[in-house]
Amino acid sequence: PLFSSRRRHTRSASSSRGLGDVYKRQALNCCREAAEKGARVVIVPELTLTGYNVDDHAEIPPLAESVPGPATIEIQKICRDLDILVLFGLIEQDGNGSEFYNSVALIDAAGVAGIYRKIHLPYLGGDRFLTPGNRPFSVCETRYGRLGWIICYDGSFPECARVLALQGADMVALCTNWPDDPDSACSREYVSRARAVENHVYYLAVNRVGQERGVRFLGRSLFVDCDGSTLAEGSPDREEIIYADIDLDRARDRRIVFEEGKYEMDRMKQRRPEYYRAICEVPDTG
Repeated sequence: PLFSSRRRHTRSASSSRGLGDVYKRQALNCCREAAEKGARVVIVPELTLTGYNVDDHAEIPPLAESVPGPATIEIQKICRDLDILVLFGLIEQDGNGSEFYNSVALIDAAGVAGIYRKIHLPYLGGDRFLTPGNRPFSVCETRYGRLGWIICYDGSFPECARVLALQGADMVALCTNWPDDPDSACSREYVSRARAVENHVYYLAVNRVGQERGVRFLGRSLFVDCDGSTLAEGSPDREEIIYADIDLDRARDRRIVFEEGKYEMDRMKQRRPEYYRAICEVPDTG
């Protein structure tokens, strides 16, 4: 997402291109192109630096980077030059240790503004060889709005976006690598809209296109308004940048009034968390 700070609107953009050694130059060019068209926040997909389909644990260490590290430093330079923020995915190595995470970092002119490690790992692709995230969900207060983000399979768990909304997020970004299958298509079309409506946030699902090691990806990135309607959507098979303007005042006014005094709702204030305790119970796996 990219925002215009002159109004209470945000200009948003996403790219379906990958980074990595081969595609890094293209992705940085995407950032420049988006900035020239007014975007202030740029989002690229999950595992942008590496791709998703890793077949063996031995492939992980050579692909991983620390945060901060070479990629974040290079992206910081472009953020400083263009006055933008960038969300991008990578395999993160925790210091010099043996733990590796599916991470998304938020970079601004000053460096790493935030980092999130994917908590929910499906038995699929590179996630089979990575460590589940160990950091809580958090929202970054930026010049362009309050931004929270999650990664791919996290979107299937409503608690993730809800926690971010309770922390005041205006926008929830989902950096993803949805494959082209019925479950992913359902998540893209219906789950994304449900997360936006139930939390009254802008939901920004950014996916990749193309094929990798025989797996075709769904593409069709989707920016959803607080009411579940489409702001922008991408192609299923073409590299491109999509844009949207985001109204921060609209995101922060969670009181919905259909008829004053007769039909009103606020999905945050009218919660009854005392009845939801079973959601947080840790099952006995013994």
